[in-house]
Amino acid sequence: MDAAVLDQEMYSEAEAARLLGVAASTLHYWLDGGTYGGKTYKPVIRIEPTGLRVVSWAEFVEASLLREYRRRRVPMAELRAFVDLLRERYGVPYPLADRRPLIAGRDLVLEFQETAHLDAEFCLVAVVKGQPILTPPSQSFLERVTWDGDLAAGWRPAAEQESTVIVRPDMRFGKPNVKGISTEALIEHSDAGESEDEIAETFGLDVADVRWALSYEQAARNRAA
Repeated sequence: MDAAVLDQEMYSEAEAARLLGVAASTLHYWLDGGTYGGKTYKPVIRIEPTGLRVVSWAEFVEASLLREYRRRRVPMAELRAFVDLLRERYGVPYPLADRRPLIAGRDLVLEFQETAHLDAEFCLVAVVKGQPILTPPSQSFLERVTWDGDLAAGWRPAAEQESTVIVRPDMRFGKPNVKGISTEALIEHSDAGESEDEIAETFGLDVADVRWALSYEQAARNRAA
């Protein structure tokens, strides 16, 4: 995958928030920071606030890591300091959309976590029996992402590793799909009364693919209800 794809504008903030399953205001806070209680917080994902309500592919991927911590308030200052250290070390604007820190750079991540005073519950790496291992949130993120070399080329919305629903910048304009078929199109056929077998035959998919797609779309509808 060409690294230029990372800067490709993919979604509106609202659409990215819907795909990630986070509040739009939360995503905007991660992207652009904000002022609360008279204190200004710099963004975690962007180097500087832009005010833009569009989300690039790299920003989407980095937000998918932060969403693993969505049940708690993400500490902006500490995380920002940590990400800045990774940016400087790897020379890239989006180090969380790069596989190197999580695979080959765990010792460095440990060092930067300590330097940034990152609270343990937000750490990407922990030490177990003298070895640096990924914490559950960063492990989940690593497994959900499809990597092309060290670059994030796709993201699986579902926690289940068996799910064939994928989001890729080069397929269906970044919309969730199974084997290139939009999940939105598949559930429209289901809404029209077609069976899973009929949908699978129409689109040349396995029935399991159709079930994963319908499950994903139904879950998205339930969240929006």
